[in-house]
Amino acid sequence: MTNNTLPFSKWRRAGGLVFLSGELPLGPEGAMPSSIEAQTHLTLQRIGATLAGLGLDLRDVVQATVHLTHAEDFSAFNVAYQQHFKAPYPVRTTVVAPLVLPGARVEITVVAAETPATSTGGQ
Repeated sequence: MTNNTLPFSKWRRAGGLVFLSGELPLGPEGAMPSSIEAQTHLTLQRIGATLAGLGLDLRDVVQATVHLTHAEDFSAFNVAYQQHFKAPYPVRTTVVAPLVLPGARVEITVVAAETPATSTGGQ
């Protein structure tokens, strides 16, 4: 479900990086699962599909910004998130805030590197 009338790009390339706009857990025909786990999996699958169309995948993600609507979803979100990313994990910021789409419990935006990262990350 894409609305091309909104004033933003789904993705942009700049300086060897690919920036994706926030992705929401929308399935076919705009259907949205109710659990945070299912919403997280669907959102990351959608991000993965966008990256694949650009010749990248989730292993290329170096930064993620996550918006959760409920702080109590944080633990379950992390369990689902970790199934899509392996160490070294992307750097991440997680914010609890209302989302524009009713029923959405998560929105994720990422930055991916088009060239292999030179650092393995740190704690």
